[in-house]
Amino acid sequence: MRLWKLAAWGGVAGPVLFTAAWVVSSLRQAGYSPVEVQLSGLAADDAADPQIMMTGFVVLGVCSVAFGAALARRVALRSPGRWLVMAGGVAAMAAGVFRRDHLLLTGPGFAGESWHNQVHDVASAVAYAAMLAAPLVLERHFRDDPHWAVLSRPVQGLALASAACLVVFASRVAEPWNGALQRAAVTLGLAIEVALAVRMLTPRAGSRGPAGSALASIQAGR
Repeated sequence: MRLWKLAAWGGVAGPVLFTAAWVVSSLRQAGYSPVEVQLSGLAADDAADPQIMMTGFVVLGVCSVAFGAALARRVALRSPGRWLVMAGGVAAMAAGVFRRDHLLLTGPGFAGESWHNQVHDVASAVAYAAMLAAPLVLERHFRDDPHWAVLSRPVQGLALASAACLVVFASRVAEPWNGALQRAAVTLGLAIEVALAVRMLTPRAGSRGPAGSALASIQAGR
């Protein structure tokens, strides 16, 4: 298997494994609803088995960086979107390494945030921003390419839906459903990455072996 294909599969594996991590970790928080605790809280010091969610963040980050590299190599040489994908991956890794202090945001005995909690908050913000910005930037590049144009509107729709969920989540008007909103926003954002990775791994129409691949590359302006 070519190296770029292995990297492209990161765009599928990362989101799938991250989703599996928060599902399993959510179910292991005894005494809490599966959607009550925010994703960052699942990796906190006082969470049940925080290593599950920590691993999820790191694996997502590594896979996203690899996927961004595949984008740069195969389809988006001129688009800054691939750098946003990679930046989001680095931020996801940082969010997993520098954990939040507590399972919940507020509670008895909470006396200020640690430095690593503050780093986590910044990393999470960068990850969210990159997750939303990258597909919109890439979409502008893809719309002129027949192979990718089919994803133009779906990518826009998923990104806007994810952004809407995040806005409601940040406003806290939907409490106590904030955890569900966050999960929905992240899942919609990661669905974009999966869709882009699957499309990258799908052969271009008319490609037949090396000659066809070369022709497709010329047509795509690569």
